[in-house]
Amino acid sequence: TVLLQKKDKTGWRKARMIVDTGADYSILPRSYAVYLGIDLTRDCIAQTTHGIGGMETVYIYKSLILEIDSFKRKIPIGFLDRDDVPPLFGRHECLETFRLVFAKRTITLSN
Repeated sequence: TVLLQKKDKTGWRKARMIVDTGADYSILPRSYAVYLGIDLTRDCIAQTTHGIGGMETVYIYKSLILEIDSFKRKIPIGFLDRDDVPPLFGRHECLETFRLVFAKRTITLSN
């Protein structure tokens, strides 16, 4: 579970994200962009990506503030223009900045 700061810094959104060591970027569905006050066309850079599910446009927002436990990070985050995907916690400037331990069906993060 992480906290995501709204673009205007007036609040936070709690999100349960799936740790995905195979994901380049952390990804959120469109509804999160709406709540966080992020406009996909004005605030983001559109990129085409290829993965297991095929080709997709990902809207990259360069500086979302994420808080997990006592750690805060400014991360790039991708939004998909649909809501049928789970929030994914990916590698680029996010997972790679933590020490991760996978043991006994739990994940432990440390700085």
